[in-house]
Amino acid sequence: MLDYKFIKDNLEAVKENIKNRNMVADADLVVRLYDERTALTTKLQGLQQKKNENAAAMKQKLDADTRTKYIAEGKQIKEDIAAVSKELEEKEAALDEAARKIPNMVNPETPIGKLDTENLEVKKVGTPRKFDFEPKDHVQLGEELDLIDFDRGTKVSGPKFYYLKNEAVFLEQALIMYALNTLRKHGFTTFITPDVAKEDILKGIGFNPRGNESNVYSIEDEGTCLVATAEITLGGYHSGEILDKSKLPLFYCGLSHCFRREAGSAGQFSKGLYRVHQFDKVEMFVYCLPEQSDELHEKLRLIEEEIFTGLGLPFHVVDTCTGDLGAPAYRKWDLEAWMPGRRNAEHPDGEYGEVTSTSNCTDYQARRLNVKYRDDDGKNKYVHMLNGTAIAVGRAMLAILENYQNADGSVTVPEVLVPFCGFDKIGPKNVTSPVLKK
Repeated sequence: MLDYKFIKDNLEAVKENIKNRNMVADADLVVRLYDERTALTTKLQGLQQKKNENAAAMKQKLDADTRTKYIAEGKQIKEDIAAVSKELEEKEAALDEAARKIPNMVNPETPIGKLDTENLEVKKVGTPRKFDFEPKDHVQLGEELDLIDFDRGTKVSGPKFYYLKNEAVFLEQALIMYALNTLRKHGFTTFITPDVAKEDILKGIGFNPRGNESNVYSIEDEGTCLVATAEITLGGYHSGEILDKSKLPLFYCGLSHCFRREAGSAGQFSKGLYRVHQFDKVEMFVYCLPEQSDELHEKLRLIEEEIFTGLGLPFHVVDTCTGDLGAPAYRKWDLEAWMPGRRNAEHPDGEYGEVTSTSNCTDYQARRLNVKYRDDDGKNKYVHMLNGTAIAVGRAMLAILENYQNADGSVTVPEVLVPFCGFDKIGPKNVTSPVLKK
């Protein structure tokens, strides 16, 4: 969250930022609650001082009437302290709730806009392939090559679940190993993270664990949720800790299952593997000094570009506009790969679709999770925290199937993945179904 005093001292800028980000939050309410909390804190301190003075007076040699007077006064002070403390506790809770709705400030270079169509392209890598045959989308390819079973995924688990089969199982593991080895080369500490996190950790990272707008699955009566990304568990790893400044930056990467409700998600490009309730992902996470975060944000983006350049997939990078940013992000870049299956009248050859993103969240998450470092002046200060997707397996597999398909219905495997999966092509199968009747 933003510092309360910062909100008060920069009220108009904060309100303009909320407007530009197309979010609903009441900065005026935060300032009013902050002032009321400050007044109550001062009042409580005054009462504590009176209590100490009363206690000191009671230690003196007093006549009966004076002692009775001080006893009554002390009792009243105690009652006043209890009442003000209760009011202060309620005020702090209201202030915290209101302040958590205020989004992070944005980088001055971030394009202002409401929709993802207003994101700014900053880089393009590779040239989309021109097919000399009618290309198929990944759903058709997955079914014809017996790689993905969406129908039985729906039958067993519900819509937007699926089974990976045959070569797709090895292709997924190859993508994971390729990403992990790339990150190991860059000095990342590797993790397999828990699939469950406490609600206060989700709130700290910026996910809403409750309500209709929540994108996470809550575990009933446990106060925990299934994680939507390893950003949650890696960000919570050092919650409530003071980090050694000399050890910063810390480069972590985590492999996890990711569970997302995707409530309200629809549209022709949300089908298949693009938007599902469960997928595997390798996530990058960085703890660093404030002065390091802009440079390290660029580093994460370049690693994502390295991974997808290695896969031989055409992509472009966009600077995400204000209205398309999540609340914690100060700046975010999306890497969008070319997807031939996204063909329509407006885009007859296909279109770009997001496969990774990387965000600099400055100290926004660190304030919520209370992650600090001790500076050279002896003061504890908040770290900056960054995250970025190395590989979201489903979307990467989608892009590979569609871009590497051949006229005979087969799919060529990207060269960098062959050593991990053990084959260089996925071909049609001549197998008889074990099912006589569905």
